[in-house]
Amino acid sequence: MRQLAPFPILSYRQVPASGQSAAGPMVSCFMSEIPGESSSARPRTATRQVVRAAGAGGAAFSPLYRQIKALIVDSLERGEWKPGESIPSEMELAARFHVSQGTVRKAIDELAAEHLLMRRQGKGTFVATHSEPRTRYRFLRLASDDITDSGGAQSRFIDCRRARASADIAKVLALRTGDPVITIRRVLSFDGEPTVIDDICLPGGPFRRLTAELLAGYRGPLYALFESEFGISMVRADEKLKAVAATEEDATLLSVQAGSPLLQVERVSYTYGDRPMEYRRGLYITERYYYRNSLK
Repeated sequence: MRQLAPFPILSYRQVPASGQSAAGPMVSCFMSEIPGESSSARPRTATRQVVRAAGAGGAAFSPLYRQIKALIVDSLERGEWKPGESIPSEMELAARFHVSQGTVRKAIDELAAEHLLMRRQGKGTFVATHSEPRTRYRFLRLASDDITDSGGAQSRFIDCRRARASADIAKVLALRTGDPVITIRRVLSFDGEPTVIDDICLPGGPFRRLTAELLAGYRGPLYALFESEFGISMVRADEKLKAVAATEEDATLLSVQAGSPLLQVERVSYTYGDRPMEYRRGLYITERYYYRNSLK
């Protein structure tokens, strides 16, 4: 992904407390201001035909368990099983797809390793959700130098507005230049100390009901809100990191000196089908924290 120009933030207004209205016009930070498949499952016969056709030949060979994996992901994308819900047992899926339980198990193993599904001992397999305590912050890679510090992040939303996509943002989010987008700015604090500034851009269509009032009244991970209110599950992300110096505005929000070193993390998050659903630029203070990653 090529370097994106920084968010040209013009001015921000404070997100009102819950119950208050957001007064004043929305100022675009990209271009100009914006004026004012069913979730039912496919027939099983069709599903079986897909599996049989995929295994019958063709230019590219795909192992049978990979075909089953693709069909399960397709069901997740269509909303047949919602985040946090259990999926059918391996025996039921094997009967549905006319394959062995071993084939289904291998497909589910890969999906669990990719954090799309979660196995619970003695309970079954569930669709992964960002509301789950053990996965709610799996996209937040910042960790404290103090190994005894297990506190979560506190989020303060500063701005939420409607705008139109610049050429760079349109390319990243698979939109057209000028398409509607939603932009958000927030500050994440740890132990009461501001640590991260997030500038977030979302496609306007799927998130058209997202407002400053909704954000102001919400407590929890942002990706969990996207799941519950908009049916959008973020399943993977690409990131790019670089060192930058804090601007005057950054310094004010993070309570540091202008010019202080910050870690900039640019992220593109994807939902099922590798569809980009979020561009995010985060600025991190790393005096007491480090950015962790796991390479396989």
